[in-house]
Amino acid sequence: MKISTPRWWYRRDRKYGVLPRMLLRPVSWIWAASTARRMARTVPHDPGVPVISIGNLTVGGSGKTPIALAVLERLKARGVAAHALSRGYGGRLAGPVQVDHGTHTAEDVGDEPLMLAQTAPAWIARDRASGADAAVVAGAEALVLDDAHQNPTLKKSLSLIIVDGETRDDEWPFGDGAVFPSGPMREPLATGLARADAVVVLMPTDLPTPDPELLALFGALPVLIARLEPAGPPPSGPQMGFAGIAKPWKVERSLKAAGCDLVDFAPFADHAAYSEGELRALAERAAVFGAGLVTTEKDWVRLPPAWRDRVIAWPVRARFEDEAALDALLARTCGG
Repeated sequence: MKISTPRWWYRRDRKYGVLPRMLLRPVSWIWAASTARRMARTVPHDPGVPVISIGNLTVGGSGKTPIALAVLERLKARGVAAHALSRGYGGRLAGPVQVDHGTHTAEDVGDEPLMLAQTAPAWIARDRASGADAAVVAGAEALVLDDAHQNPTLKKSLSLIIVDGETRDDEWPFGDGAVFPSGPMREPLATGLARADAVVVLMPTDLPTPDPELLALFGALPVLIARLEPAGPPPSGPQMGFAGIAKPWKVERSLKAAGCDLVDFAPFADHAAYSEGELRALAERAAVFGAGLVTTEKDWVRLPPAWRDRVIAWPVRARFEDEAALDALLARTCGG
């Protein structure tokens, strides 16, 4: 059973979620110690090509996949044959296996690898080292790892930390700094930043600048600003929206900011596997308003095939404000 992200995770004010924070704190200590021990004891494997890690410090919701797609596109523009490598969360295959849109579904390989495979060759592997070796044998000149900052299996050439730049209404990407499950952090902030080479702050389209207090947390690390922008307008007419991502409320905000006539919105847990009953309920709710159904690309690839013609996927893309700064990092990592 998947559980939706608690909103209080992302509040700095500790008056929210007081009881669960307190009860879960001992589990947080165990989680943080286990992560630190794994990082310290693992000897990273060198696959022989540059490895670019796209990760974050929180449990989902920062926008790693759009940034991974943008990095793959920039590498392709530089003439670098980069392959994506993912654990394949939510999929049944252990890999290593190259993602094939013609034969694989989200149930096989997970939703994020299916999206990455639209831009570059993509692999899934529970064992990242074997997945990296398979990709290199297949011609990869560089590897882009999706969600790998806390995975020490591979020797990394460049580690980018993606941070959600949403800071309005007392929202904070790191909450009060507590480690999972008492908060959203996968590890303490200072520990995670110490392994990073740069930070990417991913901003929503309707916030003009990052919070200076947030930027100050990153110290001397280079900070790149990117924006999550619609690849096209939202569907016209009244729409019933839904999303099963770590922060579904951000999809609702983005649709409204883009001018969508959003009559209702249904949040689901991250990586939700939509049942026939849930989808029928969504369709019936939409029919009450004479509305269509709209969701994210990531959700759309998880829909049963029979429902994909009934739901519109609204694509968004990450755009770097300073592409030259990104290119400079990639040039130092991959040469050229």
